[in-house]
Amino acid sequence: MLSPSGDIAIQQRDLIYISVALMLIVIIPVMILTVVFAWRYRASNKDATYSPEWDHSTKIELVVWSIPLLIIIALGAITWVSTHKLDPYRPLDRIAADRPVPADAQPLVVEVVALDWKWLFLYPEYGIATVNELAAPVDRPITFHMTSSSVMNSFYIPALAGQVYTMAGMQTKLHAVINEPGTYKGFSANYSGAGFSGMHFQFHGMDDAGFGQWVERVRQSSDELSRTTYLQLEAPSEREPVRYYGSVANGLYDAILNRCVEPNRMCMRDIMTIDKQGGLGLPGTINLAKLDAATRARLGLESVRERIYVSAICTVNDPAFTSLDTMNASL
Repeated sequence: MLSPSGDIAIQQRDLIYISVALMLIVIIPVMILTVVFAWRYRASNKDATYSPEWDHSTKIELVVWSIPLLIIIALGAITWVSTHKLDPYRPLDRIAADRPVPADAQPLVVEVVALDWKWLFLYPEYGIATVNELAAPVDRPITFHMTSSSVMNSFYIPALAGQVYTMAGMQTKLHAVINEPGTYKGFSANYSGAGFSGMHFQFHGMDDAGFGQWVERVRQSSDELSRTTYLQLEAPSEREPVRYYGSVANGLYDAILNRCVEPNRMCMRDIMTIDKQGGLGLPGTINLAKLDAATRARLGLESVRERIYVSAICTVNDPAFTSLDTMNASL
């Protein structure tokens, strides 16, 4: 954290240094004066002034109140500016202290899903995905779109930027850049259950050629991250090895975000649209569906917790789910 390799993390480290330095303006004199007073007014010092009736000094009051007040004002101003300047939702305006973002620079978009207990990274620009491994080219802005499959989690790469929370059914964002090649540690910074301690991944900062080779290596994988594969991957597991997926189902991240990976499940955006227009009323309480036992067995989802959900009006055309059995699926 104190030796970062990304511009955002460097600015955050500098804030720590500045804050500590400002607070030391009070802490150091207090520590020194504690020793001085203890020595000067010790019982054996008969030369110290004895003033039992003393109770006020305007000069001391000014020092005691004005210095902390000035420090608070300084910290408040720094916090106000940096809160807006380093807002994780704010696109980058520079890639380093002396280098603005090039006018033609296109950010690398990475879609992040916090699973139990592993990390899934999707690269929509390249149509690939990885588990527990992340890579990005040096000096290229990165835009992270993040969500969670279940409980709240926290995405954190200390060398790159500060932590940002991920939540199911919600999307958070982070804009960052890595400025030095290397392999950096990433992990979950929010306790999320039994496998939390093993929820780590490696982040590789590479030059353009190295990143291109990494993308091609992932593309060579014959594994496809389909909706079925995702439902299998979503099942809780600990200390998962790195996995590569050479192709990704269209719209998978949007389905994960909207809680509708199952093709007969209504997406949150559709539910909210219906609610905005007045809701389904009583019929909505019986418009339920689930994956039948035969489909769960065929897709290898026996160990995945069975879920009953609001049935979709229109279903996704996915041959893997052709034998779905719904309960009261009609509106």
